[in-house]
Formats: sequence, structure tokens, C-alpha cells
Amino acid sequence: MTKKATKLKPSAAEVKLDKTNIKEAIVRHLHCTLGTDENKANNHAWWKATCSAVQEQVLERLRKTQKTHYLNDTRAVHYFSAEFLMGRLMSNNLHNLGLFNVTDQALNELGVNLADIMEEEPDMALGNGGLGRLASCFIDSLATMDLPAVGYGIHYEHGLFRQEIKSGAQIERPDSWRDYGNPWEICRPESIQEVSLYGYVETKYGENGRIQKEWHPGSIVKGIPWDIPVVGYEGKTVNVLRLWESQASGYFNWDVFNAGGYVDAQTENVQAETISKVLYPNDETEAGKELRLIQQYFFCACSLKDIIRRYKRAHGDDWSRFSDQVVIQLNDTHPAIAIPELMRILVDRAELDWDAAWEICTNTFAYTNHTLLPEALEKWPARMIEKILPRHLEIIYEINHRFLDEVEKLWPKDNAVKEKLSIIEEGNGKMVRMGNLSVIGSFAVNGVAEIHSKLVKQNLFPEFDKMWPGKLTNVTNGITPRRWLKACNPKLSALIDSKIGDDWPTNLEKLRDLEKFAGNAKFQKDFMRIKHENKVILAKEVKELTGVDIDPNAIYDIQIKRLHEYKRQHLNLLHIMALYRRLLENPNYDMEPRVFMFGAKAAPGYKLAKDIIYAINQVADKINNDSRVNKKLKVVFLPNYRVSLAEKMIPAADVSEQISTAGKEASGTGNMKLSLNGALTIGTLDGANIEIAEEVGDENIFIFGLTVDEVEALNKNGYNPYDYYYGNKELKAVLDWLETDYFTPGKPGALASLKHSMLDGGDPYKVLADFESYSEAHKKLDLAYKDGKRWAEMAVLNTARMGKFTSDRSIKDYVERVWKLSPCEVE
Repeated sequence: MTKKATKLKPSAAEVKLDKTNIKEAIVRHLHCTLGTDENKANNHAWWKATCSAVQEQVLERLRKTQKTHYLNDTRAVHYFSAEFLMGRLMSNNLHNLGLFNVTDQALNELGVNLADIMEEEPDMALGNGGLGRLASCFIDSLATMDLPAVGYGIHYEHGLFRQEIKSGAQIERPDSWRDYGNPWEICRPESIQEVSLYGYVETKYGENGRIQKEWHPGSIVKGIPWDIPVVGYEGKTVNVLRLWESQASGYFNWDVFNAGGYVDAQTENVQAETISKVLYPNDETEAGKELRLIQQYFFCACSLKDIIRRYKRAHGDDWSRFSDQVVIQLNDTHPAIAIPELMRILVDRAELDWDAAWEICTNTFAYTNHTLLPEALEKWPARMIEKILPRHLEIIYEINHRFLDEVEKLWPKDNAVKEKLSIIEEGNGKMVRMGNLSVIGSFAVNGVAEIHSKLVKQNLFPEFDKMWPGKLTNVTNGITPRRWLKACNPKLSALIDSKIGDDWPTNLEKLRDLEKFAGNAKFQKDFMRIKHENKVILAKEVKELTGVDIDPNAIYDIQIKRLHEYKRQHLNLLHIMALYRRLLENPNYDMEPRVFMFGAKAAPGYKLAKDIIYAINQVADKINNDSRVNKKLKVVFLPNYRVSLAEKMIPAADVSEQISTAGKEASGTGNMKLSLNGALTIGTLDGANIEIAEEVGDENIFIFGLTVDEVEALNKNGYNPYDYYYGNKELKAVLDWLETDYFTPGKPGALASLKHSMLDGGDPYKVLADFESYSEAHKKLDLAYKDGKRWAEMAVLNTARMGKFTSDRSIKDYVERVWKLSPCEVE
């Protein structure tokens, strides 16, 4: 990778920032941007003024980055993702610009506490789980590594939802993160795009007999771009995350309003604005499915038009260089509709012939597969696509027809293979398989961990792998150490700086130099003291959020991730109930005091996931108020899990729960964040756990449960959960407990759905099969914790050996294996 750059002169707006400059800028924005002064400004005003002062620097660097990229005509990656779980930006931007300490000092002199005002910042509600956080880590790394990139997504008004817990149950509330504006984003009305929906397709014949297709849309929606600057570490390159907000393209219907139709006059506006209202609308209903498909098309269509607008500015109507300049990464199947959309633009609008258009298309797109779960590989009813995007369905059929001709050459007359590989799933109502479309329309397909990529080749897409050897590859996920250690765990970062220097945030392999301190008594003491201080901070947060008192001297055992059966929060719960039962039978039962903490949201339409949250809370309430457990056991469910809460939980964790059924978790990134901060993993051989175990060593991790091969063998030979139910007295007693009213007084059977899912429901995620092994692993973990010196050494080695799992390494792999980008330094 060669570096190149056209140098730009320093701007007059750029000054060497010191405490005095920052102080002056904050006060100026307090006066001139917010119209208030030091005497009456509250924390929110100070936060906004500080953001505005920092944003001055960010925008100047953004301008220089964009000009440099334009002058160098750079090849860029465009990262299409339905989610970007950004979290808060103030701390991250200050650290990446190297301004954290001087801003802290400047505010101190103004009588303001930086930590307090940072709490004013709402999390950007632009994502839900690992997929969205991964996208955010990647765009951080791209900027840090001076790589030209743009993130594209949706400017959700409410995101997923704000989770409240009422009487133990999850209640969904709107997550109104922009009520008072967001100082980090800039609206770009000069780049508005229009998107067509519905209508019909007209077939025309040109003078030369060429068939031309014209789509006459039934409605047109406007896409308003909002840009969030993404600051690279040390602040040289600032890339952009561009998010699209939907608006009606027509005008407010004044005549209807005047005639008294106040609601009708708004109808078109409301329908258009609904597109960017929430992340993942509940797709249990037909209307929800339709809205979700429209969302996906809306952001892909806006983004492609935006990319083409920029390309044409430099290259006019010459399409020959398009795939040399543009690479588009599809983050999962959500943006797969971009493939037929680019074909529509090239064939219908640019009037290229099909083969030339398809070559451009398949040299432009790359696809990341994030799941082996069939329900997560999206399928859309063909009739729904026909209704919303009539031209796109025609194009999908044509792509499929030509593709099946290729299949016929390799597997002559083999209809079973054709049926499996076809983009169209025949049956009771045709379905369009977006996973197959993504593979067929891309030049590279990657899984996100070694085991996951192997299973993608072996189980999910073996025929595709045979058709295009080398197309399916692996890029193991990573996390940005700038946010997930330097910013969220400043005391540990400072300790690391003092031992190995301060350049590790961009060269995480340097953490290996900590290994020589792992057995050092003084270093262990410092390391564990910082862990304890982080636990004290979290205990305060837990008290504020839940009213539960927890002891920082106990083991903090944490499971934070989306609530899904395959993540097996209910396995964790069964083990907690087993511990509780042991303590009731023997109050002197030998175990280290333990606090189990959960953070998770369940999809609004996922009943069993919501039942698991209810069960955790009911069991927690009983245990936390039972004096007989002798303060040895506490259970806490922290509401509204999000990035800013994770930033408090992760530095305080002693134990990281990574207990998905082997073969179900593509990678995981929470496992990396927790281990990087010195938590010990208890986990299955699944996703990135396997690679974490290879790095940290089998003696510094607690592995349990069935392997991928053993799960497959169990499925093949017939799995009967009742064998485990009757074969383990403790397990039977705990499951039977769920049918009583012990945890739900006056409401017997309120938790019974969990038991039924694991017995009559066939226990699809092998919770009962893994229970005994999980329980034994916890006993080993408890024993290890009793030896403080050994535990400290294990914790230090976990931090020291996580160098592989930086998102910088992931991006380097993408650059070499997929994107072929060159860095472009911004002077």
C-alpha cells in the first residue's frame, strides 16, 4: 500500500490548541451559539458549547480531508449498513484529537466538570447490536488508517427503542435522541436525493430495436443527508458517516387543509417520514415488512445516487473507471437491494448493455455475511417487491435466469442444486433470497471469524464456493481500542502507557509487552486496584438505575448482548437458579460472592425473548431480597443497554459470559471488549471465542459445552431434551421451579414458557445439553478466583494478548483481501 497526498496549506482557522484557546472557544459558543452566559448555563448548555468548540476543529479537518481525497481522485470504500451504533462522540472525539486533558483543564477553570457534562450526551439511536457497533468501529479504523471511506445508513428519528422495565417486563418507549438537536451532525441540503416507489414499468422499443424499460413511480420520497464527521486517531483524517432522513417530496396540501381536511393534508408527509422513523420496525405484520423493505431500498438508492453524483463530477459519463474508484461493502443482507438498483441505473438510465453493466456491478459490491441462522438471511415475498419496486423484480429475475444458465453448465440437469442456489425460492408464494443475491452480485464474500467463515463455505454456501473458488474468504472482526480501552478505561490506559509507551492504540500488538508484568506483584496490585475502582463506579450506576446495592468485592459476572435464544441468557439464568437452590439447601455452600449482571433488549415481536427478560427480573427480585443467601448472590438486569452503559460495565467486569450454542454466533465483539479490559471469558467454542482461546491460552479462559461437530452429531442422531431433564436432578428441580409461583407470587406458571421451550419446544439451542458442563466450568472459575495472584495474572494476560482483535487489523485484512485501497495522508 503506497501513500500519496497532495499537500494543502494550513488554514487560518487552525491554531495550536491549548487550554486558553479551548476555554475562549467554549465561552464564545456559550455566548454566540447558545445565547447564554457562564452564570446561568446548565450542564446541557456547557456540553453543547464544548461540542461546538471541538466541532470547529473537526470540520476544518473534514474540509481538508475531502479536498485531499478529491485532488488525489482516490478509490474509496462505501460502507452500507442499516445500523451504526455510534454511542456518544464527545469523549471519543476529544481523545482522537488529543484534546481530552486540555479540555478537562479548560472546563475546570470555568468551574465545570467534563465527566458531568459528557453525561448530557444522548447515545445516537442508530443501531441495536454487534452489527451496528462493528460498523462504527470500522469507520473509526478507516479514518485512523487514512483510508478514503464513507459510511452510509439511515438517520433514524427514534432508533430501536428505549427500554424500560416495569414490573419485571420490557416496555418499549421511543428513543428520542434528537429532541434538543445533535451538535455533531450537519445537514447537507445541497445533496438531497429523490427516491421512487411503487407504480408500474412500461416497455418501449428504441429506434435500433433495443428494448427500453421505463419505471413510472407511484410516489417519490426525498432523502435528506445528515453528515456525522468520523475523526481518526490523532485527528489527521476525518471521514463522513452520511445518514438519510426521509421526507415527502411534494408540498403540504394547502387546499385540502383549507377545506378542513387537517389530517388528510398531512398523510403523504407522515407516510414518507415514517421511513426513517425507527430501526427495524416490527415485521410481524404485512405493513411492518413493507416498511422495512422500503427503508432498505430508500437508503441504498440515496447512497448510490450520491456515489454516482461524486463519481460523475470527476469522470463525467465515462463508466469504465467506476469499479476502479468505487467499492461498496454490504454489511449483511439489509443493503442487498443495492445490487438490482445499480443494475437499473446502468441499464435503464446509462443505457449500457447488460453484460457491461453486470461486470461493473459484480466488480463493485462485496458482501459480509454475519449469520448462519436461516431466519436472519432475509427473504422477501416476490409480490411485495413487485408492488414496491416493480422494475427491480424484473432485474432480479433476469440476474437469476442468467445465473442458473451458469449453474446448468456446472451441474447439468441437477434441479436440486438449481433449487438451492436460485435467488427465487419457489413454493407457496415466491420469495427472493437476499443472501443468494448478495453472493451472486458480489466479487467477494466474507465471514467474520475463522469458524464462521469455514461454516459459511461448508454448510451455508458450499456450491457457491465450488463455482467461484477464492470468492468466499474470512475477515475476523475487531474492535477499536481507542474507544474500548483508551476512552472507556482511562486509568488502565494510563497504567499501560506507563509500562509500554502510549502508541499502543494504533498498534495493539504492542500490548504483548505487558506479558512480562503479568506475574509482577506490584503490577498485579495496580491492575486489580483499577478493576476495583471501576467496579465501585459501576456499583453506583447500578444503584441509580435499579435501586440494588452490589458489593465491589464480589465477582462481577456480566452478559451483555442482544436477547436471543441462541445467545442463551436462559442458560445463565438456570445456573443462577441452581446456585440459589444450593445456597438455600446449604447456607454455608462454598462460593465466592457473585453479582450476575445482564444488559439486553428483546425485539418487540419476540415473545420468548421478552419472557426471558421477565424471568431474569423476577428471579433477581426474589434472590436480592432473600436474606438466606448470605449476600453471596445478587442478580441485576440493567435497563436500556446501549454503548454508553457498556462503557461503564466492560471496565468493571471480572467474568465475560460468551455462551452461545456452538455454530450459532458468527463472531461476537463483546467477547473482545471484555477480554481487552481484563475480564476472563467463560464460553463455548463458538465465533471469535475460538480465536480468543488460541491467543490468550487455554489456561486463561473457561471453555465448556458441545463443539460445532458435536451439536451437528446430536441433531443428526436425534436430540431429546427430556434425557437431560430426567438425567440431572438439579436441572429438573430448577426447570420445575419455573412452573410454580415461587418467583411470581400469586401467578403460577408465569415463567413456564421457558421450560416449555426447552422441553416440548425441543430445546433448539441445546441449553439442557450444555447445562452440566457450564455448571462445572463455573466451579473451576470460582476456584480460580479464590487464588487472587493467579486470577490477576490471568486477567493481565487477557489484556496483553488481545492485539489481534483490533478493528485496524480487520480493516487491513479487508484492504488486502477485498477492497485494494491505498491510504491517502492528509497533511
